[in-house]
Amino acid sequence: MSATAHPHMTADEFLVWAEQQPVGVRYELVAGTVVAMAPERAIHGRLKGRFYAALTQAIRAAGLPCEAFPDEMAVRVDAKTVYEPDALVRCGPPLDDNAIEVVDPVVVVEVLSPSSRRLDTGGKLEDYFRLPSLRHYLIVKTENRAVIHHRRSDDSTILTSIMRDGDIRLDPPGITVTGLFE
Repeated sequence: MSATAHPHMTADEFLVWAEQQPVGVRYELVAGTVVAMAPERAIHGRLKGRFYAALTQAIRAAGLPCEAFPDEMAVRVDAKTVYEPDALVRCGPPLDDNAIEVVDPVVVVEVLSPSSRRLDTGGKLEDYFRLPSLRHYLIVKTENRAVIHHRRSDDSTILTSIMRDGDIRLDPPGITVTGLFE
């Protein structure tokens, strides 16, 4: 079954279908349409790995009941939209070992690539903040190593800052991410 053979699916149908696809071939579901994800450039993979490692280290240092995940974990926004962020953090009891979906991310990271720039900075920004659990959406720009940090305040206002150096404070859950700009 190919993505073009079944372009419209529900989130439930998509998650079953996506598990049957060849290893290394990735898709997202955007408003019911299956969208293939382009191969990554080396810089994308490096930054994605750096963020995952920094999030894991920050959680460990803070001693929080949270866990960072690299890409390939699904985040369902609604019945017709499922994204696969480059990294994420969720808090609470550990997920079942067979889980493929994170329903309550607190932090989501997307590393921009030429093919994803418009969706990551537009539609995903709005969609991710539809999730009640989400507090931070980090968009990583590869060309100048800047991080656009969108965060939901206690009154649900979305605040944005652009960082090119220093530490990133993510509260909640109460972690400080360091070493990203070295």
